[in-house]
Amino acid sequence: MAAAKKVLVIGGGFSGMSAAIMLAKGGVNTHLAEIDAGWRSYGAGISLHGATLRVLDTLGVLDRFRDMGSATDGVQIRMPHNDQMIVALPTPPMPGLGLPGNAAIMRPALASILSQETRAAGVKVRLGCSFQTITQDDTGVDITFTDGTADRFDAVIAADGLYSAVRGLLMPNAPKPVYVGQAVWRAEIPTPEGLDTLNMWLGKGVKVGINPVSAGRSYMFITEDRPTNDWVAEDDLLPQMKALLAQFPSPLLTRVAAGLDADSKLIFRPLEKVLVPQPWFVGRVMLIGDAVHASTPHLGAGACIGMEDGIVIAEELLAHDTVAQAFDAHQARRWERCAMVVNNSGRLSEIEITGGDQAEHNALMGRSMGALTAPI
Repeated sequence: MAAAKKVLVIGGGFSGMSAAIMLAKGGVNTHLAEIDAGWRSYGAGISLHGATLRVLDTLGVLDRFRDMGSATDGVQIRMPHNDQMIVALPTPPMPGLGLPGNAAIMRPALASILSQETRAAGVKVRLGCSFQTITQDDTGVDITFTDGTADRFDAVIAADGLYSAVRGLLMPNAPKPVYVGQAVWRAEIPTPEGLDTLNMWLGKGVKVGINPVSAGRSYMFITEDRPTNDWVAEDDLLPQMKALLAQFPSPLLTRVAAGLDADSKLIFRPLEKVLVPQPWFVGRVMLIGDAVHASTPHLGAGACIGMEDGIVIAEELLAHDTVAQAFDAHQARRWERCAMVVNNSGRLSEIEITGGDQAEHNALMGRSMGALTAPI
């Protein structure tokens, strides 16, 4: 018998939708509350790899990813001045999926795929709505919502992100997100001629990557060392991105910079991380995803482990007789893997900022990517 017959998921991002989909498909009466009335996903592209593709397969949406995203093979590192390829790094595929090991998609496209699957699974979705109060006892959780309604649930899954309001309410002494000294700029661009997989250019304090996300389209990311977490006004995004690209004499990046404009979906985000010590639950409320383990993007695995959280918490709630048993089992499966991603991504960031040992960087990247292929 499932530990919970009726569950609320707070937060309609990738982690929350993954939990809701799997719970609903398992026969649980599943509700999802998302504060954004438009259920929008902000950002440009998102790089994926075999472990994330395995998640999409588990959720039942891999075929739609094939239609809307891009899967390519390998990573190419190029010289910053003449675009000559220095090395091609393999990206081993995940067995059984029939796709290469490197992939990417626009974030809004992935959000659309998952939101459609959430509704198709029978999840009861509340948009423009979040919790107002959380009160629980030994048998359930009472929620009042910001729309004035109230309901009772057997368990609550909080997937409300890096600045989780649920974490602030139930875990006031938990660690807060920490700025790591880097920021990422992102844009959507036409795929440059001759690029058919992820390409990267390494400069001093700046790294540029271009990854195909669909037919003829790519997303570009620029990772920049920034000692202080300064605000960047929207009007400054375009000139500052062009200035960063101007540091590279690369003919290809020069052409890319010339083509950037206000329609390139420019995004700037300072990089922050947090790793909340376990327990990740209070009573019958479990926190998942960025609410308890947000990482920098150096392993491209933040979304992956958050979505894995959603799958695992659903599996454990369906497999156990009590919520406490399910929550304990979830934590036991998730801590080592999630801590590895947060800590190793953070170390990769430190190596980049300090100009540390490239051999350590490469070895850590290799070990981490290998670990992510292990079963969840």
